[in-house]
Amino acid sequence: MSSAIINGKEIGQEIRNAVAERVTRLKERGLTPGLAVVLVGDNQASATYVRNKQKSCEAIGMFSELIKLPEETTQEELLAQIELLNQREDIHGILVQLPLPKHIDEDTVIATIAVEKDVDGFSPVSVGKMMLGQETFLPCTPFGVMKLLEYSGIEIAGKHAVIVGRSHIVGKPMGQLLLQKDATVTYTHSKTPDLPSFTRQADILIAAVGRANFITKEHVKEGAVVIDVGINRDDNNKLCGDVNFAEVDGIASHITPVPGGVGPMTITMLLFNTVQAAENTLVQ
Repeated sequence: MSSAIINGKEIGQEIRNAVAERVTRLKERGLTPGLAVVLVGDNQASATYVRNKQKSCEAIGMFSELIKLPEETTQEELLAQIELLNQREDIHGILVQLPLPKHIDEDTVIATIAVEKDVDGFSPVSVGKMMLGQETFLPCTPFGVMKLLEYSGIEIAGKHAVIVGRSHIVGKPMGQLLLQKDATVTYTHSKTPDLPSFTRQADILIAAVGRANFITKEHVKEGAVVIDVGINRDDNNKLCGDVNFAEVDGIASHITPVPGGVGPMTITMLLFNTVQAAENTLVQ
């Protein structure tokens, strides 16, 4: 018997429909939510991501502006551009597309974004508030995973969640959000000995390691919920996740596909956060 598929495209669309209604209500009050995306250099993958984000904004009636800067842009020039965006009233969210050129320090750039416009949820203040369980913008991919679990009716409280990966963008915040929903959380990573002995304990297994088909049937307990955050290319250049879907299908009770699982949720939650940022300006 196959695992139940957690369909990120369908869940994401349901959330986007609700966000679009919020955009309409804001426009009726004379306010159009605005997202600025800053792209430095000519990374083709980044350019594709940015186009998708802009199309998604336009589809629900938001305003989107691309600030494209050349590869040789200095850190000082980029910081000055962000400061200008911080001051603009028509821009409610600021996203700096990563990775940045090597001569620019990503941490400094992210910390320069105004907290009220940090719709990626990456700034030290946003991360600190998330750790404390205070209201803030949550990082979009972990936030999207939480919505997938919620909309799929998957119980989190009292469950053992095991995370494979410890990145600042996914692994670390993912564990904190699950912990806040009363899961027991174990972090694993590249230095964890005998990884399957940990992952087989998981009621909820989050794969965010960035290695194609890394999680196999030996890693998964019967009936576990498996969330695949990875986006990779296999030996045949075919898009795949961190989980070997063919092996794990039928062992897991629920599983996210790649593509069509976590991926659509990341942009969805970016839209969600940007609209929330616009709404926040009306209550200040």
